[in-house]
Amino acid sequence: MAHNHSNHNHSAHTGHKALGSHAAKGAAMSAGAHTGKSIIRHATKHPLVLIGLGMIAGYYAHKYRKEIISSVSGAADRGKDFVLQQKENLEDIVAETKEGDDNA
Repeated sequence: MAHNHSNHNHSAHTGHKALGSHAAKGAAMSAGAHTGKSIIRHATKHPLVLIGLGMIAGYYAHKYRKEIISSVSGAADRGKDFVLQQKENLEDIVAETKEGDDNA
């Protein structure tokens, strides 16, 4: 007697592959976090390394200061616009609620 495998559902196998992929990503992220903690732990124990990292950070902050300032300014402007938009939305809701109370 021959078996027909054309109707066999492979979704269970696909689910296991996806789960394995997520597990591998999680393991890689965990290893990266552990390595980062180890590097920071060693850097804080050696003052010269810490000073060197500060100098490197200062160099790049100075080199890209115009870009940093423009992105911070842009973010502040977008934040102000968001707050004003939410204030207008809230005022509209309050006005609609008052209209609903007046009509009732």
